Amino acid sequence: MVDDDQIARSKRIQQRTGKTFHFATRVLPERVREPTYVLYAFFRVADEIVDGEETAPPDEQRRELDRLRDAALGREETDDAVLSAFAELCDEHGIADEDVETFIEAMRSDIDTERYEAYEDLEAYMDGSASAVGRMMTAVMDPDDPDAALPHATALGDAFQLSNFLRDVREDIVELDRVYLPQETLREYGVTEAQLKRFEFDENVEAAMRHELRRAESLYKQGVAGIKYLPEDCQFAVLLAAVLYAEHHALIRERGFDTLTETPELSTYRKLKLFVETRWAWFRCKDPETVFRRVSCVPYGDSEPNRSGAGHADRVPAR
Repeated sequence: MVDDDQIARSKRIQQRTGKTFHFATRVLPERVREPTYVLYAFFRVADEIVDGEETAPPDEQRRELDRLRDAALGREETDDAVLSAFAELCDEHGIADEDVETFIEAMRSDIDTERYEAYEDLEAYMDGSASAVGRMMTAVMDPDDPDAALPHATALGDAFQLSNFLRDVREDIVELDRVYLPQETLREYGVTEAQLKRFEFDENVEAAMRHELRRAESLYKQGVAGIKYLPEDCQFAVLLAAVLYAEHHALIRERGFDTLTETPELSTYRKLKLFVETRWAWFRCKDPETVFRRVSCVPYGDSEPNRSGAGHADRVPAR
């Protein structure tokens, strides 16, 4: 059984490094909230091996990820509070070994891979870095019909990850020398990597950003459509997380799609405002898709532009 000290340490890691996710986690029921702290802490520990401020040589990073994987899967003893808590959590909730392996493989690919040729290549990476996370969270929530919920959890995990990539274009170049925007998208809209590295924003970069924003918003719609398959006590928290992560698209639009000059960040006030709006809409109608359409900044083609003012023009490629 995961003890209070392990949960407290995991919670501190999430508070420090995942503020938007932590905001939504706090409204989960306790039975899911505390395991979520442990899950997130494990993800961050793995991420720090390859993306920390001071990283070891590649071979050492690989060995450390192998050690992390073996401890997480209970194959070797560990005195690390986060790893031991995660291993216990996997046993308790039946988290699939394959999802843990897939997640670690995604972290391993970060050691060697700095560019993604096609979206399919990026999607394969996100299957470990995001989709597997969504599947683990679903296991902890324990829905009545996992087979119905899992495809949507996968889509929502990818949507969150893609929003992060679009928000962090500048940060990923500066700190990691990585470009997550697919190379084929950049070529399609006439954007060069040299241009990105000079942080030169123009209408071509704008068009590429619009293209990937549309892709992410399609994933949000797929993901939100499956929230209804989750236990009732988890639905609002997952919906809120979707609203908050999607709100980065509103920030990006407000900046004219420029995340090369500066990385946009959700303010605490904006999160609180969205929480109140989402809670009120949920009080009136407990249908996740209806609330998401009403509250989020994601445009739907069969409705009027929502509160963000994102209308049809934002869904047409700028060439």
